[in-house]
Amino acid sequence: MILRKALFNELPIIWNILQEAIEQRKQDGSNQWQNGYPNEQVVLDDIKNGYGHVLLANNEVIAYAAIIFDIEPAYTNIIGKWLSIGDYLVIHRVATANKVKGKGVATHLFKLIEDLCSKQNVFSIKVDTNFDNVPMLKIMDKLGYTYCGEVYFNGSARRAFEKVISVN
Repeated sequence: MILRKALFNELPIIWNILQEAIEQRKQDGSNQWQNGYPNEQVVLDDIKNGYGHVLLANNEVIAYAAIIFDIEPAYTNIIGKWLSIGDYLVIHRVATANKVKGKGVATHLFKLIEDLCSKQNVFSIKVDTNFDNVPMLKIMDKLGYTYCGEVYFNGSARRAFEKVISVN
């Protein structure tokens, strides 16, 4: 599998994967991603800003994530405490295609993001998720992310996690 920056012509594929994830969150009884976010404009902005990344298997897009080497303003007001200060990478809008769900694709995606982080000499990854996003919470646990507290987006509390990557 290969992780690379998303291309503009991949927007329809990415949007389809995100729509599958939005529907899954709805079926799970969650209000996460049920208010018009994310939408195609958000993904287009991700691609324009160089944040949008795709995971490819056999040259087919099977997952999407926004990978941001920049400050996340919502993370400055954590109710709790981050593990580290300084540079960090933020992961948002993670989604995998339905046809690869349950095959470890998201876990592999996170491992490749960790590798990318190390290559950029950034040794902290911060991520947040909804309290009821069980698949993401399982990935956080499995990959050794530490629960650090709560952050707020649009008035909603989110669980905040951090993983400090070891220096190779």
